[in-house]
Amino acid sequence: MLEELRIRNFAVIDRLELQFGAGFNVITGETGAGKSILIDAVQLLLGARADPDMVRAGGERAIIECLIKLDSKTRRKILALLQREDLIDETDPDYLTLMREIRRRGRSTARVNGISVRSELLAEIGRELFDIHGQSGHLSLFRPRHHIDLLDRYADLLDLRAGLGQLVTELTNAQAEMRTLREDKEALQRRADLLRHEVDEILAADLDSDEEEGLLAERHRLANSEQLATLAAEAAQLLNGDERRGRAGAVDSLMGVAAALDKLAQIDPDLSDDYDLAENLAQAAQELALTLARYAGDAEYDPQRLNELEERLELIRALKRRHRVDSVDEILAYAARATNELENIEQSDERLAELQKREDELLRHIGDISSRLSQARAGAGASLSAEVVRELADLRMERTQFEVLLAQAEHPAGCIIGDRRFKFDGAGIDDVEFMLSANPGEPLRPLAKVASGGEAARIMLALKRVLTAADQTPILIFDEVDQGIGGRIGAVVGEKLWSLSQAHQVLCVTHLPQLASYADEHFQAQKELSGGHAATAVAPLTNDDERIRELAAMLGAPSAAGMQSAREILARARKGALR
Repeated sequence: MLEELRIRNFAVIDRLELQFGAGFNVITGETGAGKSILIDAVQLLLGARADPDMVRAGGERAIIECLIKLDSKTRRKILALLQREDLIDETDPDYLTLMREIRRRGRSTARVNGISVRSELLAEIGRELFDIHGQSGHLSLFRPRHHIDLLDRYADLLDLRAGLGQLVTELTNAQAEMRTLREDKEALQRRADLLRHEVDEILAADLDSDEEEGLLAERHRLANSEQLATLAAEAAQLLNGDERRGRAGAVDSLMGVAAALDKLAQIDPDLSDDYDLAENLAQAAQELALTLARYAGDAEYDPQRLNELEERLELIRALKRRHRVDSVDEILAYAARATNELENIEQSDERLAELQKREDELLRHIGDISSRLSQARAGAGASLSAEVVRELADLRMERTQFEVLLAQAEHPAGCIIGDRRFKFDGAGIDDVEFMLSANPGEPLRPLAKVASGGEAARIMLALKRVLTAADQTPILIFDEVDQGIGGRIGAVVGEKLWSLSQAHQVLCVTHLPQLASYADEHFQAQKELSGGHAATAVAPLTNDDERIRELAAMLGAPSAAGMQSAREILARARKGALR
């Protein structure tokens, strides 16, 4: 629901703030008072092209802003749009603000919930929330692609159609995989050859996830074997001593210490623990000397083994470079993935056969549901046409013909119905378009190409009346809907618009008092002089006296008799609205 509209420095409007009601809102006023400028302002909020000349004389920028209250249905409709652009106001998710700023110099800007957006996004949001019929001809009913949606809502076919859409999505995915398997067969074979070579190479390497660290350590030892042998021999000599030079070693010294402590412990038993310690140290030193001597003897330079290590490490490095990984574990993981992909490629013929079978099943299932949809649409289309014709008769278009045209096209790759194949999409096999003949003798033609002016307004109104339950657009705006119709039919139009407001918020600009009398909220537009400049002001008429004076002025009879006529018009409208 459009709750508030705020306008500043736009065309002949200096500053304006309006609060609209949930039902039937009517704006009236003399010709040239600026009523339709409000509609122009709303259209800018919905992405219409901005012109710097729209900025009020003397101003540098025009600002138009609206506040929309979202109910559960409208919130669901635009939630995806708002989420996609990260525009949801978590602090107040029940409201949506749209803003447009037009600069006399420079580009205009658009905002949703205070965040800058493209004007195209305003148009997307607008298509979900608003339906405007006016001199611009912006109307969803005149977009043929929208007709099938309206018919399916009218016929309560949306659930069946949603199931069809899921099948079509599955078919599309299956066919895409089939194209890949067929078109890329040579490429897949080349890929299989490459994968087979890579897997064989990795398997032949017989890698172990822990071996690289061990290889590096062994290579380091071999590369430093001479130094290791020298140092180990020196350490062993220090422990064992040098008999040729008469130099005692640490082992002999420790044994001497142990022998002395043995004698001391025999005299003083308190030293027995110290003897044990000295004995252990001497034995440990002797074992260490033997270990170091063996190590020095084994630490010989082995160029052949060093070469083997270098070759093994280079193989690992080459595999890591080739597969762009950093470890042996990652090489092994790549081999596992490549093996799995290779198996899938080698099974592609089997997979293709499975997909072909599933494609045939889906095409027949889609054909079955599409056939059911088409039959239901044909019956609903006839019912819809009859209701629209009755509504048009009420609007003085008694001889108008209206039909819902369903067309199908055969296609060699289409869904299967019996022994025939039809072009289809997620909505089925039907192209749906509303057709009209407004005058006797004229053939039925597409609605979008026939209707214009007041005739278009009445056709649209008839359709809206019939499709009220099906049409989910929450805000309907009518500019000059009374064009080409008189007072008597104006009352009929007023009652029908009022009835629409039971399911939608309706805003209407009108010159007809009979139509305006049905308003739940009545606004009067006037041109006033402000600072030597004309400015449009719009004010709500809050009581019957104000409304009666305005209706009398619209009748062109502000006299006592005119006031009485206005009272009668208002009373008849209220009586009609209560029926």
